[in-house]
Formats: sequence, structure tokens, C-alpha cells
Amino acid sequence: MLRSISSLDDLSGKRVILRCDFNVPLDSGEIVDDGRIRAALPTIRHLIDSGARVIACSHLGRPDGEVKPEYSLAPVAQRLEELLGQPVIFASDTIGSQAKAASKVLEDGGVALLENLRFSPLETSKDSAERAEFAKQLSELGDVLVSDGFGVVHRKQASVYELAELLPSYAGLLVEREVEVLQSLTANPQRPYAVVLGGSKVSDKLAVIENLLPRVDKLLVGGGMVFTLLAAKGHDVASSLLEADQIDTVKGFFAQAESLGVEIVLPSDIVVASGFSKDAEHEVVAADQIASSKFGSAGIGLDIGPESAKVFASVIAASKTVFWNGPMGVFEFENFSHGTRAVAQALTAMDGLSVVGGGDSASAVRALGFSEEAFGHISTGGGASLEYLEGKALPGLEVLDD
Repeated sequence: MLRSISSLDDLSGKRVILRCDFNVPLDSGEIVDDGRIRAALPTIRHLIDSGARVIACSHLGRPDGEVKPEYSLAPVAQRLEELLGQPVIFASDTIGSQAKAASKVLEDGGVALLENLRFSPLETSKDSAERAEFAKQLSELGDVLVSDGFGVVHRKQASVYELAELLPSYAGLLVEREVEVLQSLTANPQRPYAVVLGGSKVSDKLAVIENLLPRVDKLLVGGGMVFTLLAAKGHDVASSLLEADQIDTVKGFFAQAESLGVEIVLPSDIVVASGFSKDAEHEVVAADQIASSKFGSAGIGLDIGPESAKVFASVIAASKTVFWNGPMGVFEFENFSHGTRAVAQALTAMDGLSVVGGGDSASAVRALGFSEEAFGHISTGGGASLEYLEGKALPGLEVLDD
């Protein structure tokens, strides 16, 4: 059972290092999607209301252990200040003089944010001794660690794992909620239970398919990964994304699903385009006729078709539990966003638990204008969610478990 901040009686005056996941997309220094910042607000407000002195920290992007201005958390500090409606001190380092000064001047209920943890190569070092040294220096800034960056709990990194061994450590409200929802998807889900998978590569989802197949009633597949499944059925997918080396594995899943009585639902129609661009010429063809589109062998499938979208929506509507991970097409292009939109819309209307599995799916629902409150849960950790559902042990959770 995870140690939780809800079990802490007195945080007043305590310096709380709060490990968040503020890995938000930026465009020319502007935050494109602040969903991960807003997801951390309940925990931050809980700590503020408890009189804690909050020292938030996070990574952003992959600066590879170097100080790179384009990966600075300064824009996050500004946005966090706006959302909280109170000042946020921004320290321009992580374990240096600025961080130490921020730790000392914070008052009860105050908030500071450290610079990008990954500006230090020690944060993600493969050498546990190096990570431990970085964690030791971080630990001097606080009295307690609250781990609330669910998107990194599957990684053995200094601020996630070694720091939790050095300080009294607890799960934040976001991590608690994530684990609660994921347990409901694996332990005793309400039925009918459907899983909707999309995204580009089937190889990214092999382990989750293997672990969830015996637990679900229906598995719906779209996105770029579907073309490997269609190829495994013997269909020519023209120039669509294909992982030929996974075809035999996929055939094994078809056989396993049949023996388990699980229905794998594939699209009956596909939106095929002349190329990969938002204005590409396109047409809808049957899923087994992709190579016969007017684009011939050059045709690229970029979305599930309208009939498939209706079928997927009807399966979702009839389900009591649905987990969705991965868009149905190239949702960034309006012409190829309709399948993803249909799945998202169906999830908002279903009578049961709808879970959006982070990553591109979470970005898609926000980009397409859906309210987050319309879904049962939107995960903040795509990779962490998948690894949990694969049945893997997550170091950042194990270290918080009594």
C-alpha cells in the first residue's frame, strides 16, 4: 500500500520537495498544452493549505545532462504562478546557490520551482552511485519528499527513486489517483471491458496486449499500428506504416484471442491519402482494399474510416470500462482526425469508467477541444501507464510502498 500525503498530520513549516511531471510541450518558449501542470494543482494546493513550503522539481524534454535554455522550466514557473494565483520563486539551478536560497526564504504556504533536473547528467545516470550523490544534494533542500510525477515512476532516476530512499517519502494525490484507476483496469474491471489501442507502432503495445488480452472482452485497434494487423490478415496495406517483423507475433495474438473468446475489432474502412500531409488528397476504401485505392501502392492509411468510427463508438457505448491509448489517425491534420474525435466523443458519453491513457491520446482530446472533466480519468503518464498495465514493477511506486 502506497504511503500517501493524506496520512500526514502536520506539514506546517515543513520543506516539501514535490517531484512533479512538468514535461509540457513548448513551441518557441510558449507552453502548448498545460495539462500536466494543471494535473499537479490538487497536490500543490493541498500542501499550500497544510502550511508546507513547497519546493517543486521536474524534468523537461531531453537535454542530455547539459544546460540548454530551450528546455528551461522558466515558462512553467510563470504558468504555475498564474494557475495558483500566488508568486512562485524560480530557482535557475537545481542543487546550487539559487535552489538553496529559495529553500531558505520560502515561507509557510510558499512555492518554489527548481530548474530542469535533467540539466544534470546525474539525474538519469545509469550509475546508481552517481544518482545517489545527486539525490543526496537534493535532499538537503527539504524535509519530506512527495512523489507526484506519475509520468516518471517507471524510471529509476535520482529524484524519483534514490531521493525517496533518503527522505520520508509519500505519494501525491495525482499518483494515488493514477494507481487507483489503473488497478481498476487490471484487478476487477466492470464488464463489458473494452481496450482501444492506436498510435504508430504495434511493437510499442505488444506487452500491454499480451497482459490485457486475457482480461478484456473486446480489443479495438486503429492508428498506424493497425496496418501490421491487417497485413497479418493477408491484406496489402500499400505504403501504410508496417512492421513486417511483428506479423508472426500478431498472428499469435489473433489465435490467443480466439481461444479466450476475446473479439479483436479491426477497422472495416480506412482513409487512404496520397501522402503524409494535412492537405493530401484522400479517399475512403475498404480495409482490405487499401492497395486498390486510386493512389495504388503509394497510398498511405492515415485514419480509420467513418463506418469503423461508428462501430468503435458503438462498442464503447456498450461497455462499462474502456481504456484508450493511442490516436486512431493523424489527429494533428484535420482531414485525418475524425476517427480519434469519434472515439473521444464516445468515451465522454459512455455510462461507466472511461480512461484516456496519457501521451498522444491526452494531447489529442485537448487539441480536439474536449473538456477533461468529460472523461473518467486522463492519465498523465503514457509510458508509465502502459508499463503498469503490462504488469511491470515500477521503481518509483515500489519505493513508496509499505
